[in-house]
Amino acid sequence: MPMQNVFTGKTGTITLRTDTSSPEDSDAATVVNDYFKKNDPAPIVGRATGIQVAVQTDLDEFHEIGHRHPIVLHPGNIHISGSIDRAYVSGALVMLLLGRRASKDAQPDTYVQPSFGLVLDLNDPAVPDAHAKLEINDVKFQNWGVKMPEDDFVMENVTFRALSIHVVDTETGTTTPHNPFPATP
Repeated sequence: MPMQNVFTGKTGTITLRTDTSSPEDSDAATVVNDYFKKNDPAPIVGRATGIQVAVQTDLDEFHEIGHRHPIVLHPGNIHISGSIDRAYVSGALVMLLLGRRASKDAQPDTYVQPSFGLVLDLNDPAVPDAHAKLEINDVKFQNWGVKMPEDDFVMENVTFRALSIHVVDTETGTTTPHNPFPATP
């Protein structure tokens, strides 16, 4: 049965995924373990009120003399970016942006910026077997900001960039995600 579910953010989760294969990943794992559930392999980012993910491709158009429309579209660079709004301010997101430099202790002049994965998992409680999941890999925060209005909730916002994105959709009645382009040996 094809994926025909519609989802809302109320039934979704945003989780962080880290490993220790590089200094960037190791620093992110340290921050995640300290601020979120201790040693949880996939801690949920709480109090998130919105997330945006965008994939932009730079298509190059070739125009020929005498033609108003492009003759060829060539694929160009791919850019993955997004933002997260969160109704809670802790040092976690700033630490994931600045790494060791956000610590009040004296730190070295050179340091790595933490890198981690984001997983967006959308579920429909009425159809529990169907999942729409995006795995965003090698994420680095680009900007962080906080808004402290007089009569509303304090909100922090981060923007990010990423190296890759993967779609993992699972339909009702199956346990295997869609894979139209399987790996070739």
